[in-house]
Amino acid sequence: MIQLSNISKTYVMGETAVHALRDVSLTIQRGELIAIMGSSGSGKSTLLHVLGFLDTPDTGFYRLFGKDTAGFSDDQLAALRNKMIGFVFQQFHLLRRMPARDNVALPCLYSSVDDHSARTQALEKLAAVGLSDRSGHWSNELSGGQQQRVAIARALMNDPMMILADEPTGNLDTASEKEIMGILLELNRQGKTVIIVTHEQEVAQYAHRVITMRDGQVVADETRTPADPASDTPSVDLHALFARHSIWKREELLGHMRQAVNAILSNKIRSFLSMLGILVGVAAVIAMLALGEGAQRSMETQLKSLGSNLLSVRGGSRRMGGARGESGSVTRFSFDDVKAVAELQPYVAHAAGFVSGSVQAVYGNENMSTTLEGADDDYGQMRSYIPTIGRWFTHQEIQGRAKVAVIGPTVAEQLFGTDQNPVGKTMKLNKINFRVIGVFPAKGSAGPRDQDNAVLVPVTTAMYRVLGKSYLDGIYVEIARADLIEPGKTALSQLIKKRHRIYRQDDDSFNIWDMSEIQSMLSTTTRTMGMLLGCIAAISLFVGGIGIMNIMLVSVTERTREIGLRKALGARKMDILMQFLIESMVMTLSGGVLGICLGGGAALLLSLLAGWATHVSLMSVALATVFSVAVGVGFGLWPARTAAELRPVEALRYE
Repeated sequence: MIQLSNISKTYVMGETAVHALRDVSLTIQRGELIAIMGSSGSGKSTLLHVLGFLDTPDTGFYRLFGKDTAGFSDDQLAALRNKMIGFVFQQFHLLRRMPARDNVALPCLYSSVDDHSARTQALEKLAAVGLSDRSGHWSNELSGGQQQRVAIARALMNDPMMILADEPTGNLDTASEKEIMGILLELNRQGKTVIIVTHEQEVAQYAHRVITMRDGQVVADETRTPADPASDTPSVDLHALFARHSIWKREELLGHMRQAVNAILSNKIRSFLSMLGILVGVAAVIAMLALGEGAQRSMETQLKSLGSNLLSVRGGSRRMGGARGESGSVTRFSFDDVKAVAELQPYVAHAAGFVSGSVQAVYGNENMSTTLEGADDDYGQMRSYIPTIGRWFTHQEIQGRAKVAVIGPTVAEQLFGTDQNPVGKTMKLNKINFRVIGVFPAKGSAGPRDQDNAVLVPVTTAMYRVLGKSYLDGIYVEIARADLIEPGKTALSQLIKKRHRIYRQDDDSFNIWDMSEIQSMLSTTTRTMGMLLGCIAAISLFVGGIGIMNIMLVSVTERTREIGLRKALGARKMDILMQFLIESMVMTLSGGVLGICLGGGAALLLSLLAGWATHVSLMSVALATVFSVAVGVGFGLWPARTAAELRPVEALRYE
């Protein structure tokens, strides 16, 4: 079954080289019961580790069923540990956070056995060692002998050919020692090869063959009772065994997920503190992006109030002595200009002239300064000023210079209060009586200016009765379609130059403002601010990820022996990697979900208490979720790789 030829193993302890094995040669048949004896430091445990593929020799040959194991990969060695070898350790190595049945079922996690079958087999093995009534007990609820019997049941889970027991009775009393040896003898009678490392003669007397070691060498090999030749059956198909072990199945992934959740729940406080960084980071991302999105939507709503596809044409100003004069001092528009612009086809849909100025508004004992706008027929529709209460001016009122007014919500509230309808009331504008006929919709603020603090009157009334102007301050032009804005601006500029005989050197004598440009600029600014807020919040996610990485590194250090045990039971590097990665991802994803809830709640509170515009979008939720998972993978990868690269024997010996 096994042939060792000139096996040597040297460990380097600081600057000292320790020769654990020196030219060891052995042949082991199937069905033997072997005791390896020697004093501490004789190399017997190292030999057992080499036999069980927990360690590899520096020199020499290890042949299993005639095949040299030197060329076997780590995954193939893991398959041998899982399928052919059962380990029984002196320290038992039971996992604290699992009951006895789950400890026994642990090897099935790495052999693609479904959870139900694994539990059924575990109960059967516990019954075989006399522990049916203790299957649900934790390791600290079991005596030393019971813990060792659980370890033996675990070693039998995948029906191995060989049982390797390292000082199986070293920590037990005499009665428990007899129980354990009785179980091992029965396993040997069933045809299993049993190799026991011990320094006790009482244990060695049970063996058929005793190998004595000193200073890393075999000094005696005594056969007391020959092994049954019938037990030496033909060799095993190792390639088929390796092929079965290399296939990943759904049961393994589900098992890793259960193991990860159990590990997290076994350290609830530490896991929650690890999640806290991700939780705060995701909440900050959600809240900041909600603020940015809300600000952008609010801005878009305000910009829509300016009108769609709108151009504003205003007169320029003359430079005298390096100083620019009053706006409109060069080009002054008339109603004929408005008519000509309205007929500029196919570009223009509507055109309206306007004038503006400041007035004192009075009603009863209330008065305030406000902006006066003289509006034309199409002004209300173009600028979205059609009243929600009352009506807009008629054409006859504009032609007849009627003293009627449409007021803004701010004016209505300050002059008339909130408990009465201002429509039909008479107010004074610069001591002239005006009848209120409507209240236009709320516009909000545009920078420092309150757009709702305004009074609209017919443009002719504003020019000739209030402001004393004989010209228009500008013309609002609505372009028919968005794709006609640029050619429309060109045609409009040419029309004004032609009508006002403006030469090339006087290009600054009038200005055409494109509202879509303003909208684009403000939207870009708002979007940039939103991204900036999101990036600032993402920094906290990064910090949270570092916290996760630190905790996972601590977890790897604390669970080094557990990692060694899992590898002894057949875990591959990928199994260990996946377990720790899943733990990291579960913590970050859980923190991310809680952070999404917290961030959404924070955004709602900001909206309700502070009055800020917020909007939690599905994109921000998806972004935060993906980012949290990426943090779990990214920052969990290093600790997971560190755990996966640990050598089984070094991990088991870790203090």
